[in-house]
Amino acid sequence: MLTRRTLLGAVATTPIISALPAPAAAADVTLRLAHFAAESHPGHTAALQFAKNVAERTGGAVAIEIYPANELGSPPEQLEQTVLGAIDMNLPTHGALDKYNKAFGTVMTPFAFRDYGHAHQVLDGPFTKWAAPKIEDDGLVMLSHWEYGFRNITNNVRPINMPEDAAGMKIRTPPEVQIVAAIEGLGASAVQIAFPELPNALNQGVVDGQENPIGVIYHYKLNELQKHLALTRHVYNSMIHVVAKGSWEKLTPEQQTIIREESAAAGALMRKLVLKQEQKEIAELEASGMKVTRPDITAFAAKMGPARERLAAVSGEENMKTFLGFL
Repeated sequence: MLTRRTLLGAVATTPIISALPAPAAAADVTLRLAHFAAESHPGHTAALQFAKNVAERTGGAVAIEIYPANELGSPPEQLEQTVLGAIDMNLPTHGALDKYNKAFGTVMTPFAFRDYGHAHQVLDGPFTKWAAPKIEDDGLVMLSHWEYGFRNITNNVRPINMPEDAAGMKIRTPPEVQIVAAIEGLGASAVQIAFPELPNALNQGVVDGQENPIGVIYHYKLNELQKHLALTRHVYNSMIHVVAKGSWEKLTPEQQTIIREESAAAGALMRKLVLKQEQKEIAELEASGMKVTRPDITAFAAKMGPARERLAAVSGEENMKTFLGFL
């Protein structure tokens, strides 16, 4: 396996690529897979497994080059390039695919899922059967759902045990309407601030808190800036493995079957790693002195009627009705 860095630390120009060591001949097909996860993230670990297993099972006929950490552009740019066929594969989120088909945005409906198992059951079953054909007109073939995680709230004001505890707080969110609607549905103010500017905004009291998956809170050491973490799990999101339709059609039916199977296997690995990692990271955040609450989300979900109406207007009434029927 080659990487962009040699053992001596010098920078090379080759992408991360997984292929069999034995065959000397070039692979019949080389597919470029771009994603936004860091090389230390479970998403990249899953991508490496995918590339390795595809190479092995196709006898080196299909090679996967991996470009992590937004090397080929921002997430929206990567997805657009995949739609255009300039990049072969991508791992966008539901929020990104929402720009191409509104059905995908319904997954981020606040408090839609009870837990990870519930989310996986819905997404792997009825949702994929319903939504996957919708993006083929945009030039994308959907392979499988991977993982990213539930979002949770941190703040410096007080512990959050009930929805009322969040009322009046200023919470930084990304611009996705689903996340904004969830935070505002709790009576807090959603403030859009670019993520690189978040530490300064927290330090200066521009916002009281923020919301993100546990992995982001942990790896960016937000516990050093925030006293409280509430496991609200207000919005769920995951990476989705998609391939450009033109690239897909270069493959034989047997190769397509292998890629579908290995994509699903990589998604299963990422899910396992994310769940295991979250448990460890929450424990370490608590050990560092962060106060962690585990509220009963039933009361939170009960406040989301107006938010869901707002999102139905964005995603489409029929799309929302269909999605909610899967739950």
